[in-house]
Amino acid sequence: MKIMLVRSPRKFCTSVYILLLVLFTVCSIVNAKSRSIKVNAKEAILIEAETRKILVAQNCHERIQPASFTKIVTLYLVFDAIENGQIELTDKIPISKKAWRTGGSKMFVKVGTRVPLEDLIKGIAVVSGNDACVAVAEYLQGSVENFVDKMNEVVAELGLKDTHFTTPNGLPSKEQYTTAYDMAMLAAKYIERFPQALKYHSMQEFTYQGITQKNRNGLLRKAPDLVDGLKTGYVADAGYHLIATAKKKNMRLIAVVMGAPKPYIREKEALKLLYYGFGNFTKVNLLDKGKPVVEVKVWKGKVDKVGLVAQSSGHIVVPSSEKSKLRLEIDAPKSLFAPLKKGEVKGIAKIISGTKPIKEIKLEVEKDVPKAGILKRLYHSVALMAVNINISRISLVAASSLILILILYLIVKRRKRKRRRFY
Repeated sequence: MKIMLVRSPRKFCTSVYILLLVLFTVCSIVNAKSRSIKVNAKEAILIEAETRKILVAQNCHERIQPASFTKIVTLYLVFDAIENGQIELTDKIPISKKAWRTGGSKMFVKVGTRVPLEDLIKGIAVVSGNDACVAVAEYLQGSVENFVDKMNEVVAELGLKDTHFTTPNGLPSKEQYTTAYDMAMLAAKYIERFPQALKYHSMQEFTYQGITQKNRNGLLRKAPDLVDGLKTGYVADAGYHLIATAKKKNMRLIAVVMGAPKPYIREKEALKLLYYGFGNFTKVNLLDKGKPVVEVKVWKGKVDKVGLVAQSSGHIVVPSSEKSKLRLEIDAPKSLFAPLKKGEVKGIAKIISGTKPIKEIKLEVEKDVPKAGILKRLYHSVALMAVNINISRISLVAASSLILILILYLIVKRRKRKRRRFY
């Protein structure tokens, strides 16, 4: 696909038209005149993980009990503690009576024993062990109450405005709530920060103390070549939940279904969302973060040109039918003046579909550009005067020569004065 790269025509800007051949992966296209899709659940959402682009939304901001989706935040804190060196996978976690007595889905840890942290992670991710959640909560923060406070701190940091937790495992509580939107954003951040977590969430079964339990996420068995996570949930007041994630080529999707009437329906609806997303949308990268986008002239600097690089990536997700309409418009000055600092924003790249702006990416100076020496700065000053008043090239050379002679004269005169001091 050819995409037109345009530098915006305006004062101090040039109009440069560059044809780029952009090769990207196109998911299989299905005929989708309507982008609406009905999900048999109380609420649902489908997003692309990296860009957080919402592809489908159904009542996604309605509050509902999170059930075992709560465990994603519990695991988030576990992996965060590992990353910070606070704990290790091989740590032996003591099992309290409180953890052992916890009801609901269980890993079946035994009171008074010590269980490797990695086994508890598997117990939470695979079999949704409520007992394992209590054990790690007590180990990390000293008590379940302190751990829940930490969970809500994370919720605030991530900007999940419609989420609040009262337990580390999601056991029923009317004071505990979330939304499909918040859970999609949480899942995206969780996978982004801790991609290693998918190793556990994609396990089809887990055996502990001779007891083998299958992963509650049935899509791992029904679509093993597609789905590689993430979490199920259920409470009577809310219904059956499922966060399912899958990756095809360069695009990872996250489907959230909450409040489905039956377990098989949550799986069917989540899979329907994933197929819909891969069938109708394409992820394109028009710019790489940190890579030069355009070069501009530098006046009075030690170098004559400097690159402007993309401050962030140009990944976007668009309907597959619109990929041919994409273009990149570069709005940057024709020239810059030294000194320049690396990271200074000096332009904008606009991704446009047809006439509709989709994304703006700031362009920043690639490297430090210090001032040039006095001779070059004077020469550039004359050159700029010539540009501004349209002096001929011969006049420019003559003026530059006169300035150079004057500078040499002053240097020689200064040296003579210094010599006289020694006589």
